[in-house]
Amino acid sequence: MQRQAQLLIIDDDPIIIDQLQTELTHQSYLLDSARDGEIALEKIKKNPPDLILIDLLMPKISGFEICRRIRSNTDTRFIPIIVITDIQEQDDKIKAIELGVDDFLVKPINRLELTSRIASLLRMKLMHDDLDTSESILFSLVGALEAKDCYTRGHSERVSDLAVKIGRRMHLSKVQLDFLRKGGLLHDIGKIGVKESILFKPGRLSTEELAHIKIHSKLGYDICEPLKSLENCLSIIRSHHERIDGHGYPDGLKGNDIPTHARITAVADAFDAMTTNRPYREGLPVKTALNIFSDEQHSGQWDPICVDHLLEIISESNS
Repeated sequence: MQRQAQLLIIDDDPIIIDQLQTELTHQSYLLDSARDGEIALEKIKKNPPDLILIDLLMPKISGFEICRRIRSNTDTRFIPIIVITDIQEQDDKIKAIELGVDDFLVKPINRLELTSRIASLLRMKLMHDDLDTSESILFSLVGALEAKDCYTRGHSERVSDLAVKIGRRMHLSKVQLDFLRKGGLLHDIGKIGVKESILFKPGRLSTEELAHIKIHSKLGYDICEPLKSLENCLSIIRSHHERIDGHGYPDGLKGNDIPTHARITAVADAFDAMTTNRPYREGLPVKTALNIFSDEQHSGQWDPICVDHLLEIISESNS
């Protein structure tokens, strides 16, 4: 049974609030309201609505600032926003659009126009929520996989964090950093399909066992590929074990044919693997791992630029 959508009306005019609530009473929505910006932001923080109807001219905190804060917060940035206004100034409308407003309705409000635009934006919100839920399931699977083994617990989160730090050093955009973050969290999800007897084996792997564990990168790609929202993370999941010299897997990519995000994640993944305990060996001291990376920087395994940034980040954090 589909839940009722929650709408928040933000307007300092009680007559407008009453009018909107009356128009929407028969639409099976859960309605709430706020008459100033501070109260509105508190309500959004406590219980994010599915859609917001807002006036731009508000006391205490303007509608413009409310929109800016909603769009800059990862927890609320996809909430649809409809501006209810009598503003006729083109500059103000452009400013609102730049802040991420989805639609405008001019006072006096037309009931049919109001209900149809709300319904359209809620459909888009529902589609996004479905995608978000699917992503969350995948992230939960990674957590469940790592929870089985005390040696790898937290590995994906550490790899994700370190990859993002390297990405920042390389001046990647916020969007690119988000791809790195998600890709790092999901890079080992394909290990769900690896036999536990091999995955948690305390000794050295045989040739056959090593070949089996190598399927995880392509399997992870296959698991995540149907989700369009993860399209830009797929290269990380598939290619984080490729080598600059072409001797990696699964595709034997070489040099710049390996996507940048995958080259970054490969370095972050290898560093965390070196410095944490595994069933078959104890983790190396950080200094020893850094020396190995420094010695192997131009060996053909790693992207030298990514290694440079790794050495700087770890050295600075330990200084």
